[in-house]
Amino acid sequence: MSREWITSRTNPLMVRLRKLNGKRSARRAEGVMVGEGPKLLEEAVAWGAQLETVVCAQGVALPDLPAWVRVVEVPQDLLESIADTQSPQGVLFVCRVQAQSLPSRPEGSRYLVLDGIQDPGNLGTIWRTADAFAADGLILAPGCADPWSPKAVRATMGAAFRLPVYEDTLEGAAGKLAAAGIPLYATALRDDTEDLRQVPLHRAAVIIGSEGRGVSQASLDLCQKTVKIPMSPRCESLNAAAAATVVLWEMSRGLL
Repeated sequence: MSREWITSRTNPLMVRLRKLNGKRSARRAEGVMVGEGPKLLEEAVAWGAQLETVVCAQGVALPDLPAWVRVVEVPQDLLESIADTQSPQGVLFVCRVQAQSLPSRPEGSRYLVLDGIQDPGNLGTIWRTADAFAADGLILAPGCADPWSPKAVRATMGAAFRLPVYEDTLEGAAGKLAAAGIPLYATALRDDTEDLRQVPLHRAAVIIGSEGRGVSQASLDLCQKTVKIPMSPRCESLNAAAAATVVLWEMSRGLL
């Protein structure tokens, strides 16, 4: 594959990459994300991501790429100036993504709904875990971190290219899940709370609340019931990613 050679920090592509790495609005306007690292690029290629541009440090080996992908080689210091991390792994790439709302009648059985998860690392970790436990998708309510931010995508370890993420209102998602006969639960405490292990989760959607305030009242108002994760009385709560892991494990019990 042929490679272009760019050395100027003011080159339009370099300026664009800095903007895409730093601004959610820029990513959404173009419908793209920026990934970083050779492993993530390999996952993107393996799972058919719509690659557009690959930028690498001089001499870095790349996987076989589709013929249409633009490949650009840059000095290491220039790569560091456009990367989202302090020590980039030699490769950045741009691929197209599509923000999508939950289908009107979801065809899957097991979904995780994220309510106010604002830490992109947590969001990406939950996404990776949902993929590992064969969930059918993540549903993000308004107020969540951008799933296509560089930090979130890195934390998915490739799950971003395998498991769909949907962005929808709480009311919209609840109505669509109900139309498909998928009950909606939340991890919270109230009068109808049941032990997570006693609730059938092979066909269900479960809401995980934010790191600070938990599940919002708006979400609770839409739930059929709430569930709790049994834990030592010495502990008050788990962080969002840990709670999501326990829920996803229960969802997949007997299915994997």
